Amino acid sequence: MTIKLPRIVIAALRGGSGKTIISLGLISAWHKKGYQVAPFKKGPDFIDPGWLTFSAGRPCHNLDPFLMSKDTILQSFLTHSEGTDISVLEGNRGLFDCPDIEGQHSTAALAKFLRAPVIIVLDVTMATRTMAAVVMGCQSFDPDLNIAGVILNRVASPRQEKLLKKSIERYCNIPVVGSIPRLQENKFPERHMGLVPRQERDHAKEAISWTRSIVEKNLLLDRIWEIANEAEAIQGGLQYLDRRSQTKVLPDPPIIGFIRDGAFWFYYPENLEQLEQAGATLVEIDSIAQKEPPHLDALYIGGGFPETQAQALTDNHTFRYGLKEQIDNGLPVYAECGGFMYLGESLIVEGKTYPMVGALPISFILQKRPQGHGYTVLEVRKPNPFHEMHEKIKGHEFHYSKPVLTTEDVDFAFEVRRGNGVSGKRDGILKKNILATYTHIHGAENQLWAESMVRAALNFKKTKNLHKTKKKN
Repeated sequence: MTIKLPRIVIAALRGGSGKTIISLGLISAWHKKGYQVAPFKKGPDFIDPGWLTFSAGRPCHNLDPFLMSKDTILQSFLTHSEGTDISVLEGNRGLFDCPDIEGQHSTAALAKFLRAPVIIVLDVTMATRTMAAVVMGCQSFDPDLNIAGVILNRVASPRQEKLLKKSIERYCNIPVVGSIPRLQENKFPERHMGLVPRQERDHAKEAISWTRSIVEKNLLLDRIWEIANEAEAIQGGLQYLDRRSQTKVLPDPPIIGFIRDGAFWFYYPENLEQLEQAGATLVEIDSIAQKEPPHLDALYIGGGFPETQAQALTDNHTFRYGLKEQIDNGLPVYAECGGFMYLGESLIVEGKTYPMVGALPISFILQKRPQGHGYTVLEVRKPNPFHEMHEKIKGHEFHYSKPVLTTEDVDFAFEVRRGNGVSGKRDGILKKNILATYTHIHGAENQLWAESMVRAALNFKKTKNLHKTKKKN
C-alpha cells in the first residue's frame, strides 16, 4: 500500500542563506489560505521549530538521521503529516553537510529517504552564471537527489536576476521558482548561531507576517505547490501508521510537571507525547509567574536560555524555595541544559551573580563562545532513575555556559563518548532523585526514558502516600 503526501524540502548551500525565512513565509502563506501545513525541521535545532510551529499553527517535529532511526523518522513523518494538505521540511546547514563523510545524516540523505523534492535557496550575492555551475555540481554530486527548483535570494538587480534565471534553467533544466531582492530590514535578529527564540519576541505575529509578504511578492507559490504534489508516493506507509503508540491507562496516574515559560521552552514534542503515552498526567508550569510549584510526582525541565530571564528567576524566591523543598523530599527531576542550569547554585551573567534553586553543587558562568555544541553520545555508568546501566544514549548539546563544581563529591551518570558534557569526560549529575545533564535526548528514539520517568514518579507517589498514612495513624 502506498501513501500520497505532498511534501517539499527547503535547503541551502550553507547556513544563513535564508531558508528559515522562506520556510516560515511559505508555511504562513499556505496556512493563511486555509491549508493544513505540517512543519518539520531537519536536525536537532530547537529555535527554528518554535517559529515553524507558530507559523503553521501546529507543532513542528524534528527529523534527525543522527538521533533517530529510519523507522522512527518515517513513522514520525507519516504520523504528523497525516490529514494535512502539505508538509514543509526545512533543512539545516548546507544540503550535503553532516558529521559523517558518507553523508548519511545530511539534509540530502533525509530528502532522498522521504522521496521529497528539494528546492535550493541560493544566496546569489555578487554572482551570476557561476550559480548554474554550483547547482549543476549539486546535481552531479548526488544524481539520485530530486533537486526540483531554485529560489534566488539577495538579488541585487533585474539584470542579475535575468542572467541567473536563464543560466540555471538552461544548464540545470530546473525552474527558478522565486527571486528575492536584497532586503533592507530583518525582522529576525540572531543570537548564538540562530534566530532569537519566538518566546522572546513581542512582535512574533508581525515577524511572521513579514515573511509571508516576502514569499507572496517574490515566489511562484502555485509552482512550488505543484512541485510538492509531484512527490512520489511512499511505499508501505500504512504499516508505520499502524504502529502508533497507544496511551497506557493507569488507575492512579502520576502527575509530572514540565516548566514552559520565557526561560524554559525547548521540548521535543515527542518527549512530552511519550510521557503521556506512558500513562502520566502532564502539568505545565511557569517558573516566573507562579508563586509556588504545584505538588508533583516528578518534574521535567527542558532547555532554553535562562540567562535571558535570570533576574526574574531569581526574584521568584517562593517558587525556587518550594521547588528545592520538594527536591529535598525526593521529587524525581530530569533536567536538560537550561533546566540543569536552573537547578544549580547560581548563574553568573556579565559578572553579576543570580541565585538559582541550589539543588546541585554547581554554578554556571555565561561565556561569549559555545562551550558545547553538536551531537553527543553518552554511556550510562551509574545507577539512576531514568536510564539503564550501560545504555548508549545519542543526543545533542548547545550551551554557552561554563560549569563550575562547588565540591568534588559529585556523582555523574554518564561517560561522554562524543561531545563535551560537564567536563569533556562526564555528564549527568546525580543527587537524590535528580539527573541533570547538558544533553537533550529525543523521546521517540528513547522510549524507555519516558517509561522510567513514569515509574520513578509512581514510586515517589507511593512513598508520599505511605508517609501520609503513617501520619494519620
